[in-house]
Amino acid sequence: MDMDDVTQIGLIGDCSPEVRAHAAIPLALQLVSSELGRIISVRWFLTDSLRAEGGLSSMDGLWCVPGSPYASMEGALRAIRFAREEGIPFLGTCGGFQHALIEYFRNVLGLTGADHAESNPQAVMPVIAPLSCSLVGVTGDILLSPGSRVAESFGGSRARESYHCNYGFNATYLSRLQGSALSVSGVDEEGAVRAVELADHRFFVGTLFQPELSAFSGVIHPLIRAFVRAATEFHRSRPEAP
Repeated sequence: MDMDDVTQIGLIGDCSPEVRAHAAIPLALQLVSSELGRIISVRWFLTDSLRAEGGLSSMDGLWCVPGSPYASMEGALRAIRFAREEGIPFLGTCGGFQHALIEYFRNVLGLTGADHAESNPQAVMPVIAPLSCSLVGVTGDILLSPGSRVAESFGGSRARESYHCNYGFNATYLSRLQGSALSVSGVDEEGAVRAVELADHRFFVGTLFQPELSAFSGVIHPLIRAFVRAATEFHRSRPEAP
């Protein structure tokens, strides 16, 4: 296999046959692979193995997948930070979205107490908190911010997406994001945050909804297509190995 023809995607999470998203993600990537005529190689990085960089730098894209609480929150946060700081295309869905926010609050905004109420119910700063209504098995409309990367990926200002979660971004802390590089790029019809992105990154997107679930219907999701394209462009931009 010629590695110039391969886009390598690292999946950050604790692979489990009980998590539907973990079965959906390889299918979703295969659908995009077939459409683009591009080989996609998938490698799992278990969170409790991420005590150091541990091979992340060889990936063309990193996807922090659903299935939290993770075996190691610190491992997941370390991988997210690596993608953010090293400019590696990143997608975080459901738990990945939640932890991308925690990582940003801690390491960019300096709010080290930012935490997840599921894994730490006594958190003093529960940036991720229980939803007022569960979104497990729910489908709903998302309003996309004009000019955002997410809206560009969808080719419009509205999308209908599926969820499987009980926790989301705590609106109490929304003002902390104002003026920062991490912007809200998607909300539901009540204005609750459902997608975020980094403007100064080649591709860094987090969504509370789970675009990978569309693969069970054989549908190529536009956001996953955009992520793979960004990862492929990143691969091609790398200097050739000596």
